[in-house]
Amino acid sequence: MNRPPVQASPEPELTDFLTVHELAGPGEAAHWTPLAGGVSSDLWRVDLPGRSLCVKRALAKLKVAADWQAPVSRNAYEWAWMRFASRHRPDSVPELLAHDPDAGVFAMAFLPPERYPVWKTQLLDGEVRVETAAAVGELLGTLHAASARDAALAAEFATDDNFHALRIEPYLLATAAAHPGLNDIIQGLADRTATTHLALVHGDVSPKNILVGPSGPVLLDAECAWYGDPAFDLAFCVNHLLLKSLVVPGRRADLLRSARVLAEMYGRCVDWEPRPALDARAASLLPALLLARVDGKSPVEYLTDDRHRLFVRTAASALLRAPAPTVADVLDAWATALLAPTGSGSGRPV
Repeated sequence: MNRPPVQASPEPELTDFLTVHELAGPGEAAHWTPLAGGVSSDLWRVDLPGRSLCVKRALAKLKVAADWQAPVSRNAYEWAWMRFASRHRPDSVPELLAHDPDAGVFAMAFLPPERYPVWKTQLLDGEVRVETAAAVGELLGTLHAASARDAALAAEFATDDNFHALRIEPYLLATAAAHPGLNDIIQGLADRTATTHLALVHGDVSPKNILVGPSGPVLLDAECAWYGDPAFDLAFCVNHLLLKSLVVPGRRADLLRSARVLAEMYGRCVDWEPRPALDARAASLLPALLLARVDGKSPVEYLTDDRHRLFVRTAASALLRAPAPTVADVLDAWATALLAPTGSGSGRPV
């Protein structure tokens, strides 16, 4: 992340935030660099004499082509989720510095990319390490297990409206509207997800929000935090590994192995409900999320080839109509579809 040649100019309330919370002294020089990568917040790197930090502010209208509004109160829930994670796995989130819930702003430590590379960047560059996926699965399962059956957390994160605005509507309901023939199936998945409340869900466990740190994965961007269905987090992350297998064909086997190992390591942590029950929910939700990243409100930017989008639509639609009982079965079906002859009507990517 290189600094721009010209000083960026944040709004006065952001510079005031630093001084009010004693993160910067009065008149102390601060260099603000906008960071890219997200659609739901403004994120800044702030360089001060001898130190750097990040400032994050939630946006009311997300930076996507579709009209996607979301409450800025999610910033407070993200802060609260990170505090929860830091209590159980201190190395799994950046150090938290200050928070202004009324302004929807918080500050955290800046983690230098040379020591904390973004997992998405590594994967798209063909740097696929199965042990990273295993660590992500173990971390996610550990945090879900730590939050399960916790009535206080359930009350604190009763964020059903936020989760609907950020995930249920733009991913599932928008996709259902784009595929009338699958509407009832996807609507059923949306209803089941929305009414399942078992553990504290991060809501955006995507490789773009995971740093590969020296002590293990570091999770970012918990704006969707919600006490709900942990199967959503598992399916959401595995989904990204499957999609990347289309655009990094030279590491396809390693990506599919990573998806399998992530799910296996996660499953070892499941002690709050029968593992087959969670596995079945994740398996049925996974194809809907695959389809959502093509035809929902937030399509992935790297699926630019029509053949890739056709493959996702074909494979995901088949799995929605005939659900696989386990995540492993979904992975098997995806791998089989990738190997199908081009002329079979499967939409096989080249």
